[in-house]
Amino acid sequence: MPRIAPLEPPYPADIAAQFDRIMRGAPPLMLFRVMAGHARAWEKFRGGGLLDRGPLSLREREIVIDRTCALNRSEYEWGVHVATFAAAAHLTADEIRATVHGDADAPCWSNAERALMTAVDALHHSATLRAAEFEELGAHYDAGQILEIILLCGFYRTVSYLTNALDLPLETRAARFPA
Repeated sequence: MPRIAPLEPPYPADIAAQFDRIMRGAPPLMLFRVMAGHARAWEKFRGGGLLDRGPLSLREREIVIDRTCALNRSEYEWGVHVATFAAAAHLTADEIRATVHGDADAPCWSNAERALMTAVDALHHSATLRAAEFEELGAHYDAGQILEIILLCGFYRTVSYLTNALDLPLETRAARFPA
């Protein structure tokens, strides 16, 4: 059980409708059930969502999210994203493993993906991008995409804080960190 009790069914109609929109008919994630029990937190959390069709491809978005969650040791969120999006994002087993155990120089990444991984690592470790890191990112991504990358890193660091600090049990259908 997480440290803050989740909502239990039956859910209020407005929350049930929001869960249905987000989960597309699947049962709501524990994280969503915990957050939805606190109106302000749920509203702010949903307002920060970046899973729409933004300026990055699904693959690019998922590399950023998976790496951010792995660096923050959020097996919960990493596992949900890998189980939900890895196949559609055409991430191979080697690439999925590299988000946890690899680095930007892993041979599975393209040059643009190396720039993504380098940026995520830099933002995680120093909360900034050095000039060379920003320049390399700019060689592959435009300003809107760079802002999206930074926003994704920040949002999923927050999500990692939530999943880790709340001690959420891993979702049964989620992937697990590779050994």
